[in-house]
Amino acid sequence: MDSARPDDGLDNPVWASLTGTHAHLALGAGAGRAYPVDVSPFSGLLDQSSPQAWADLADVAGPGAELVVPALAVTPPPGFTVSWRLPGVQLVAGRELRASVAAEPVPPAVVELTEADVADMLDLTARTKPGPFAARTRALGRYLGLREGGRLVAMAGERLRPPGATEISAVCTDPSVRGRGFATVLVRAVAAGVLARGESPFLHAAAENTSAIRLYRAMGFELRREIDFAGVLAPR
Repeated sequence: MDSARPDDGLDNPVWASLTGTHAHLALGAGAGRAYPVDVSPFSGLLDQSSPQAWADLADVAGPGAELVVPALAVTPPPGFTVSWRLPGVQLVAGRELRASVAAEPVPPAVVELTEADVADMLDLTARTKPGPFAARTRALGRYLGLREGGRLVAMAGERLRPPGATEISAVCTDPSVRGRGFATVLVRAVAAGVLARGESPFLHAAAENTSAIRLYRAMGFELRREIDFAGVLAPR
């Protein structure tokens, strides 16, 4: 495992993932890289203040492409247009959550989702809209689910993988079964797998999604920082 502390990659998690665990998925080899669009919409830059990094990213993405960039802190170079911003938060697993998750078994009803489950995963995320999820998003990591009557009704999985840490993402529950604690069960099960690798679980959530943030805080996740996501259109 990389000797870097988990915090070293959390300030620039997409870049850290694309140059680390997810390097095999990365498009580009310069200072700006991206995931294939059927995996994730996220793009990363080594240094947001570097015009060369933005030029590298534009070359990878293509003319007019939308680049989803976390923690955008600078005005992009001329030709790039910021089309939207989404305020968010970044949360990390606290000490009590780590201890309790590591000590409990994963419920037998929780199943690992495979390529054969992708159609059901796409259907569930289309109905619940937990965030970006595409045909090959499952390539980012391990996804777990719960089924009732053979129907996938809840899931959660792994997304960004900066050194020493793994993001828990795609947390979603069908409206028909909400209020039964499925999200908590799955987030804890995913976190257990992350901890078993010696990594630290973390999460991102839209700031406006106060119910999800409240749930994560109650589970033992702690606010690390505010982090906005932005959509940036590449030059045409």
